[in-house]
Amino acid sequence: VFSQTVQESGSGLVRPSQQLSLTCTVSGFELTSYHVSWIRQAPGKGLEWIGIINNSGGTAYNDQLKSRTTITRDTSKKQIYLQMTNMQTADTGVYYCARQSHYNKLKRRSYNIQLSA
Repeated sequence: VFSQTVQESGSGLVRPSQQLSLTCTVSGFELTSYHVSWIRQAPGKGLEWIGIINNSGGTAYNDQLKSRTTITRDTSKKQIYLQMTNMQTADTGVYYCARQSHYNKLKRRSYNIQLSA
């Protein structure tokens, strides 16, 4: 059976002004064949796109978040990394990495991030 999965890891609790670091590890497909986006959802709100790293390694970011967001990858480890600096309580939410083909979301997994003073 051919299985395709994505899985995040990282700290679920970040203090204000600190940095968020998440890792999305994939299996069953190559990062050189798909784009991967990071998306988040604040409590009671809709999905918000954070940014994308495409199959060639190019990146694009949400204009409101790009000054403190970096998305990178390691194709040999099949990992995509999200770093966000200066985290604030407004950044609390569920963070998703989503595998995409032609910018259509196919799979996603979530990671719950809480900001606490």
